Amino acid sequence: MAGVNMMLLEGRIFGLDAQTIFDSLFLAINVLILFIVLSYKLFNPVRDMLKRRQDKITQEREDTENDRRKAEELKAEYEEKLKNADKEAEGILSEARKKALKNEERIVAEAKEEAARIINRANSEVELEKKKAADDMKKEIITVATIMANKVVAASIDAKTQEALLEETLREIGDNTWLS
Repeated sequence: MAGVNMMLLEGRIFGLDAQTIFDSLFLAINVLILFIVLSYKLFNPVRDMLKRRQDKITQEREDTENDRRKAEELKAEYEEKLKNADKEAEGILSEARKKALKNEERIVAEAKEEAARIINRANSEVELEKKKAADDMKKEIITVATIMANKVVAASIDAKTQEALLEETLREIGDNTWLS
């Protein structure tokens, strides 16, 4: 019978007897126990690692979003500072223009004062030259009158006649001649 059983078993691929069922159940229970133990020992740490990684990625996204918001705020702040810098530069230029105009007015006023002083000095010098020329003319006339008087004296005119001629000559010339 053992030979028949073997033959019967040989014709089948899989023989289902009590030992095989027991071995199969034992193997299934061992696989289940191994799965449960491994899930706690291996799968849970892997799940925890994946959870931490997911949390880290989420945190990095939040940090990136915060950094982007901060960058936008800084950009807006710098743009505002640039606008203020343009306004400040315009103010500085405006102030410089005002100072330049004041300096220009001051320089023009000083130049006008200097020109007035030069004109006054020139006028004074002209007046002095006129007086000097008038004095020179008076001296020349006196010299001419003296020469003329000498000639008259030389012609033997008496002193009365000589004095009358001198007075007459001076009257003819007049004081207006001396002043011009």
